Amino acid sequence: MEANFLTTVFLPLALFIIMLGMGLSLTLEDFQRVVIYPQAVVIGLVAQLIMLPIVGFGIASVFPLEPQLAVGVMILAACPGGATSNMMTFLAGGDVALSVTLTAISSLITVFTIPLVVNFSMQTFLGSGTTLQLPFLNTVLQIAVITLIPVSIGMIAKRYAPGMADKADKPVKWLSLFFLAVVITGVLLRERENFIDYVMNVGLVTLVLNLVTMALGFAIATLTQLGEKRATAITVEVGIQNGTLAICFAAALRYRDRIFPDITE
Repeated sequence: MEANFLTTVFLPLALFIIMLGMGLSLTLEDFQRVVIYPQAVVIGLVAQLIMLPIVGFGIASVFPLEPQLAVGVMILAACPGGATSNMMTFLAGGDVALSVTLTAISSLITVFTIPLVVNFSMQTFLGSGTTLQLPFLNTVLQIAVITLIPVSIGMIAKRYAPGMADKADKPVKWLSLFFLAVVITGVLLRERENFIDYVMNVGLVTLVLNLVTMALGFAIATLTQLGEKRATAITVEVGIQNGTLAICFAAALRYRDRIFPDITE
């Protein structure tokens, strides 16, 4: 299966279905919780949308990464949380409602912040002389199509056809996992000769990014006395991003602009 078919068809489709599944589990009350406990929501969003990219930039600058990989780290750091962070918060005994709220709101905000962060990181790591720039409006629209639209469809179904939404919830999740598994398997098979090198190059960096941001998120939540459950939710939300969105965005960028020829050619 050709890499460009995986990245241009299967990966966006997997992300669309995943975000649809997220929408099927969301209600307007999830967004209204910002009024109920604004301090926790604001602290969580600041940690995720401001602290995380700053830490990512610092780590990408300190480690001797190739410019393309440094941009990849920044793409990951710019992405919101996802359904996985909600599940992990539940398993860790955290405040699931807060986790869902942070995921929902950050998914809206990052539609606009991802292009800004990525453009800045490309200018920084690829050099000021690079001609590569993401068109802001077009990029916002593209991200919205594969994130906000399916979430909205899911929420509308949940609101006006709750029975159907509940029945579709589990099949949609399994379907999204299937498409994601196809993409990951295809990419791993294609890149099997380079996989170990990739792990050696960025494995430690992503681990450090994960540990540092989670530690900082927990410290901030603890210092502001949010309580154990909310601190757990913020810690997980900061440490686990929507990897599917990051992969989709990076893969589309590689294919269109060929800034990662070792992956796409």
